[in-house]
Amino acid sequence: MFSGEVIAVTSGKGGVGKSTVSVNLALALKKLGKKVAIVDLDIYGFSVPKLLGISARPKTVNERIIPVEAHGIKVMSMGFLIKGNEPVVWRGPMLGKMVNHFWSDVQWGELDYMILDLPPGTGDVALDMHQLIPQSKEIVVTTPHEAATHVAERAGSMAIKTDHEIIGVVENMAFFTPPGTEDQYYLFGKGGGETLADTLNTELISSLPIEPPYPDGTTPVLYEEGTVLHDHFLDLAKKVLVKTNQTSNV
Repeated sequence: MFSGEVIAVTSGKGGVGKSTVSVNLALALKKLGKKVAIVDLDIYGFSVPKLLGISARPKTVNERIIPVEAHGIKVMSMGFLIKGNEPVVWRGPMLGKMVNHFWSDVQWGELDYMILDLPPGTGDVALDMHQLIPQSKEIVVTTPHEAATHVAERAGSMAIKTDHEIIGVVENMAFFTPPGTEDQYYLFGKGGGETLADTLNTELISSLPIEPPYPDGTTPVLYEEGTVLHDHFLDLAKKVLVKTNQTSNV
């Protein structure tokens, strides 16, 4: 455990880019000089090790788990604890134990921020997290599509009912601008993130465009300098610093 800020990144539906936002927000905070960890609490749908290209496993010293480090951030995930890409087939009580395990049994060291990548929805993991870490703040991720914002509202309402501060809404896949143009195409609708923020009595803190694919057809998942989303995530990280009353070290 530690005395830094805990930011839980949540969503109503899967497929809205919650884990991608979690990872790139963590990396952006690191670029701003912060000591950062990310905990992949999406027990059934863990993806953080894949996104970060991690193949190492955590070590244990004196019955304390030492998290894996990648790209300058500390990482823990269910993906480190199973073989290959096997599914996790657990019932609810086991999920709560894993949340507590990652929170209490890992030697995190000195941190400014811990980013929690929650599973979509309002199930056991989200409930256990809210009870175990009452000081956590939340970011709700959605796309502009009406169905996504409708379901994301439930995740935000859960945070409100459990007295957790929502620091803002992130609207992912907000629009697409073809390379070489300034045109914006709203492939999943328009205005959903702002509507959700109004409903949850918070603000839209980022509207992220769709990153164009590389010439070979692949798409980046870590947005380094030169990508469209690089500056967007740095701006999001700066807003998180303001919302949590911290300043940049760079």
